[in-house]
Amino acid sequence: MDINKAIADLKKEPGFADNVGMIMVHNGIVRGWSRKDHSNVTAIRITPDYARMEEIRAEMEQRPGIFRILAHAIEGELKPGDDVLYLVVAGDIRENVKAVFAELLDRIKAEAVTKQEIFG
Repeated sequence: MDINKAIADLKKEPGFADNVGMIMVHNGIVRGWSRKDHSNVTAIRITPDYARMEEIRAEMEQRPGIFRILAHAIEGELKPGDDVLYLVVAGDIRENVKAVFAELLDRIKAEAVTKQEIFG
């Protein structure tokens, strides 16, 4: 996902200027160490459940003040520094956008994306 293009396309949607005062973006990247014990990670294997991601995205997009949500995960074996997960939440005010953004990120990572670390 090209974040700049995604935001530019959002800005072209009817109703954007009347309904959006904030956009939050998440660009998840493969870390070179494990969260569990800080051991070195040479790669990770990502398996997204795209249908579940879409269910979560569509549900969260119905929340008050939310104009649009975009979500994209990259599948396969990825190395440290590679992009993994993109999320974009556009909405009216900070309080609405931040709350939905936090829940969206946590739910997609817990319910729709599995990750297997590979150690070298």
